[in-house]
This record gives sequence, structure tokens and C-alpha cells, in this order.
Amino acid sequence: MTEDTKISNSKPTAEELELINKYTRRPFTADEVYVFSLTLCDNDVDRDFERFTVESLFELEKLFVGKTGIVDHESKSKNQTARIFMCKVEAVEGKKTLTGDDYFRLTAKAYIPNTEGNRETIISIDSGIRKEVSVGCAVSESVCSVCGKAYSDVGCNHTKGKIYGDKLCYAELMSPYDAYEWSFVAVPAQREAGVTKSFKKLDKRNEKTVEGIMKSLEKRSEVAFTKAECAKLFDYIKELEKNAKAGREYRLSLEAEFTRLMALTEPMISESTVKAAMSSLDTAQLKEFISAYAKKAEGVLPLKPQLYSGKKERSKASKNNEFTI
Repeated sequence: MTEDTKISNSKPTAEELELINKYTRRPFTADEVYVFSLTLCDNDVDRDFERFTVESLFELEKLFVGKTGIVDHESKSKNQTARIFMCKVEAVEGKKTLTGDDYFRLTAKAYIPNTEGNRETIISIDSGIRKEVSVGCAVSESVCSVCGKAYSDVGCNHTKGKIYGDKLCYAELMSPYDAYEWSFVAVPAQREAGVTKSFKKLDKRNEKTVEGIMKSLEKRSEVAFTKAECAKLFDYIKELEKNAKAGREYRLSLEAEFTRLMALTEPMISESTVKAAMSSLDTAQLKEFISAYAKKAEGVLPLKPQLYSGKKERSKASKNNEFTI
């Protein structure tokens, strides 16, 4: 092969190789991997009139470490090309964004096994053919730069790309909570970084209900919840704890009544046996037994006072008849 088409030997440093080997099943040597740098995204307004805040870039810095690179966002195993092993937010001195802010970008380093099978991929990266990348992530908020409201709010009627007074309308992508992947693509949206992105904003209409959250948990698989969904689950658990406490107190009152009635009607049965019998009864069964033994207890010890007059209306002349001996 010619010098132009031979496999590149962009070796990692000792520190980089240590980070790479955290993702491999066996330790790789520096000769076995090809390392390259890329810019994932920045804080400038892109062609879609959206931008990440600097704070969002620092969140994405943590989320993208370990993520796999694919081609054209097609999530197939055969499309896997590389893996990010380190990320860093950088300030570019003297450079400004479209809105006049200091320019920041999120850079990363990724590795590919240095094999004959990856020769074309490595050559296309070295030659600059395969250059632009796109990030796939999820953000909690997409905020209008003009009014500061979320784009899903009814109160925001601004259109991205239009100018209102002296303000350009664009979406501020804030509070990312997941990074799915990064992908080599043909057409970038972010001008300077050469990066496009796809993102899912958190729409309250798509938030799971408590029933939906419980169904996700029933699958016994790894799931991710938004902050709002976590709050719903927490409130639901606190309500369950409150109801459980009230239920325990009600159960104890039933058990006390059952024990009292058994002592009246079945004095030969020990308290330990009564407790053992109660433990096998649910609340409905316990209530049924209490009702039955309450009637039985009336024959042993009247549950109404001797002087009880029932519902008879007493005249003034006979109001003391109950006390006549």
C-alpha cells in the first residue's frame, strides 16, 4: 500500500491508554489502538437556531464519556466505529459566539482498534473525509432567548430565527440528563464545531404517570426517570407510608377487639393461640370473626347496660319506671 493509504499509528499516551483499557476486555497496547480528537458541540447558535449553555456543556462532558460513535444515527452494532474515553470543555481565547459571549466547546478523544478491518475508517478520518459528527442527547429544558419561557409553554409565541427588537430568537438547551450516542454525519448544524445534534426535550405531556413508572419498574430492567418522575415516585411512596401507618393502627385495633371477644367467649384458648390464629387472617376475615364473636359474647356478658331503655319514649309520669324495685 502507498504511504497515503497505510493504517495510521496515532498512538495514545500512557495516561490515555489506561483510560481506554477501562472499556476493553483485555489490556490493549498503544500499537493496537488508533486515537483521534473531535469536537462534539459548543455554546454558539447553530443553523437550527439552538445552542447549549456553558453549564450544559459541562454536564455533557460527564455524560459522553464511554459513549459509542456510530454512523448516521443508525443504532446498529455493525455501525459502531469508535468509543469516547475522555471529554473536556475548553474556552477558546479571543473567540466569541454569534451573541457576543465567550466561546466554549466540548472536545473529546475516541479510540478505534488499529486493525486491517478498520483501515478505511481510519483513513477517512485522517484524510478529513469523515469529520463532522452529531451528538444525540436529552435535555430537560428548551428556553426561548427572548421571553425566557419554555417553548412548550402557551405563553411563548416567538419563532426561532426571527429578531424581536434587537434580540435574536433561539432556543437555549439546558439541563441535559442523558447522552445517547455520537455519530459521523455528512451535514453539520453547528458551524464552527462541525457538529449536528439531535435531542429530546422534556415535555411534561410525555412524563410518565405513577402507573407508568410502576409498569417500568415491573420489567425488572434498567430504567431512567426524569426529576419530575422521581418526584412523583417519591410522593407516591410517602403517601403509601402514610396509608400503611394508618392501616397498621386499624389492624391493631381489630386485633385488640378480637382478643377481648375471644377472652370472653373462649376462655380456654390461650392468648398465644389467639395471636397465632389472628396472624393467618386478613383484615376482612378478622372483621368477620369479630362480628360473629360479638354476637356470641352477648350471651356471656350483655353488651348493653342493665338500665338501657331502648327506644321507648318515656312520659313524665313514668320516666323513673326503670328504677322501680
